[in-house]
Amino acid sequence: MARNKYSEPDYWSKKAFSENYPARSVYKLEEMNKKFNLFSPGDKVLDLGAAPGSWTVYVLRFLNKEGRVTAVDLKPLDSSVYDERLSFFQGDMFDKGIIKSVKELGPYDAVICDAAPATTGNKTVDTARSSGLVELAIYYAQEQLKQGGSFVVKIFQGGDQQIHLNNLRKCFKTARAFKPEACRSSSFETYLIGLDFKG
Repeated sequence: MARNKYSEPDYWSKKAFSENYPARSVYKLEEMNKKFNLFSPGDKVLDLGAAPGSWTVYVLRFLNKEGRVTAVDLKPLDSSVYDERLSFFQGDMFDKGIIKSVKELGPYDAVICDAAPATTGNKTVDTARSSGLVELAIYYAQEQLKQGGSFVVKIFQGGDQQIHLNNLRKCFKTARAFKPEACRSSSFETYLIGLDFKG
């Protein structure tokens, strides 16, 4: 039987396990936050595509007792992810009821999105699905960010990246692509970052 090419835990996976994070993706957010100051300790943060919950846990550890996280995913968060400052909605990010519930807890200082589509192995299909999720995340940001707020979203390279960056440049003072160190070298994912939302 062929082994999954990601079956061997790498440096980041081992580090995540040792630091009680559900997944290695946490170090991508940590690097981006250190570099771009995405949020401050007392902020309200919206985490889209949050399961299993590594980004949520990182933000909760970063925030003070005034900070709040609203998280959304089709799948449940890891059972270890619990905090009285966390509101979690399990459901589809495209669902109008979810959008309404999320908006009632906003507006937010930062919108972060590590959502990825269910991959097919067909790069054209996968990048198109990823692009659709990016478009939705940008919609949430435009509707629910406070002026001056920050945004980060994962995108599969080749999936309308330049179009999305151009759209971000219209509503953020700074917009750029960034590939964190913890991304696997074989991965074609990268991140789009928007800073200082114009409102």
